[in-house]
Amino acid sequence: MSDSLHSDASTLPSDVPHVFITVGSTRFDALVQKALSPPVLDILRAKGYRSLDVQCGNSSFDSAPYEQSAPDHWHRSDRGLDINVWRFKPSLKNDYDRANLIISHAGSGTIIDVLRLGKPLIVVPNPTLLDNHQEELADALAGLGHLRSSTVADLPQAIEKLDPAKLVPFPQFDGSRFRELLDEEMGYVDVDHDHKSKNGARR
Repeated sequence: MSDSLHSDASTLPSDVPHVFITVGSTRFDALVQKALSPPVLDILRAKGYRSLDVQCGNSSFDSAPYEQSAPDHWHRSDRGLDINVWRFKPSLKNDYDRANLIISHAGSGTIIDVLRLGKPLIVVPNPTLLDNHQEELADALAGLGHLRSSTVADLPQAIEKLDPAKLVPFPQFDGSRFRELLDEEMGYVDVDHDHKSKNGARR
């Protein structure tokens, strides 16, 4: 059996262009399945990426083309792209650090962690969640220029069109200011009224 079947992204040279896709603790079948589909794999190869890790959580995907190298770890090499799929790790910090591009569900914690590292980020909200504010959050931060937001169906185009140089660097974290920016961008605050109220309070 080929050793490549048991390779892991962590054993590859650190300068290999690498993509990390995460769904966190959620189940997001559509994103995982799209991430492993030929249109996405083709555009990743075309963009020069050579390694892909997919943290799939409890999501379902077609594991038939993959070698299962551990109970929750699958691997294959596909035309120059080394692909690893696994369910969970205690921490994703090393995965964030290593990635040249991160594609994520729209969990607020994941978004903040990635943006604070200055990593290019594509966010894909999960439309199946009830009381879902993920799309609003993703669109708000995309509107501020910090990331690119995409639907599952449009993921190949989002990857193709992403220009990391055009993303706005995320500011040093200030929790209260971050909430204000999101409230304004998501339309929860009447900016003119709020500004007048603050000015009036100073008199």
